[in-house]
Amino acid sequence: MIKRAWAWILRPPTTGPAATLVIRAMAGSVFLWEGILKFVYTNQGVGRFTKLGFPWPGPTADFVAVLEIVGGTLLVLGLGTRFTAVPFMIEMVVAMLSTKIALFLGTSPLPLPPVPPQVGVWAVLHEVRSEYAQLLTTLFLFLAGPGRWSLDALMSRRRVVRTPARVATAPIARARPLEALPR
Repeated sequence: MIKRAWAWILRPPTTGPAATLVIRAMAGSVFLWEGILKFVYTNQGVGRFTKLGFPWPGPTADFVAVLEIVGGTLLVLGLGTRFTAVPFMIEMVVAMLSTKIALFLGTSPLPLPPVPPQVGVWAVLHEVRSEYAQLLTTLFLFLAGPGRWSLDALMSRRRVVRTPARVATAPIARARPLEALPR
């Protein structure tokens, strides 16, 4: 069971539409530049994590920044796509919970939006758009895979070429055992 789960994560389908590249480029590039911003501007990195009350804000901000830079690059390239999508989905849920509940309640340590709505449900719905979009795009990539224009797909094609016997036995491996056939 665990072996199959790892195989599912590490060998995603690569036959999806070529347009998946656009989704990877959007999500990956946003993570990439947001990671860089955490190092360039203190208010985006350690300052933000300090205001939000994260433990060890310096190391936490640096960890998240490196994750976003490396992971964003991997998403753009389509390498380890499912594996990379998992921490990003977790990160987006944490980002929403750590910032939007306080915004809803009007107790946010971060600056309020410059124009109404500034607190409450409408403020949350307006301000959550980036995290929500990133969550759904990484969920899409997790479920659908990186698409055919990715390094994952290139590596998958090379594996098939190097192991032609595997291709020949694939239909046999998918056949149902005799006990499962209707009588």
